[in-house]
Amino acid sequence: MRAELTAERLRALMRELARTAPRGKACRVYLVGGGTAVYAGWRAASVDADLCADEESVFRDIQGIKERLNVNVEFARPEHFVPPLRGSAERHVFVETIGQISFFHYDPYAQVLSKVVRGFERDLDDARAFVRSGMVDPATLRALVEAIRDSEYARYPSLSRPAVEQAVDAFLRDLA
Repeated sequence: MRAELTAERLRALMRELARTAPRGKACRVYLVGGGTAVYAGWRAASVDADLCADEESVFRDIQGIKERLNVNVEFARPEHFVPPLRGSAERHVFVETIGQISFFHYDPYAQVLSKVVRGFERDLDDARAFVRSGMVDPATLRALVEAIRDSEYARYPSLSRPAVEQAVDAFLRDLA
């Protein structure tokens, strides 16, 4: 069993990714889910670091990093679980650059949608923190969800437009 991901362990993970990344190639690594919550200080720890990157070679030593730091790493992005939101690539939030890696919080709106649809209390706490922090505007979230094309839902057989929109509406009502 690996240790929980704390802010200290997350920063060590980021430094190790930068240290072991292929030389001569700048890339982006995205914090998703608990990593964003821990980095932002919304919670003290997460079970694992959910990451994704625009260049998978940055993870070439991930097994060694996980062992050295005693942390669990998962490769995940919101679109693995919910339909993509229009303009997501332009909404990633810069965190910092270490070496050749620029770290970002993955699109906050996509993260919130994924958390709201999943609906676990910890996820909903994180989603509320995104709104409180100003990273997510409720009206924009609603508009982005409403703009998801029906054809996008076909790739997610366990989801339906009405269920997703009802989950988002309930979340936004609870915020008010």
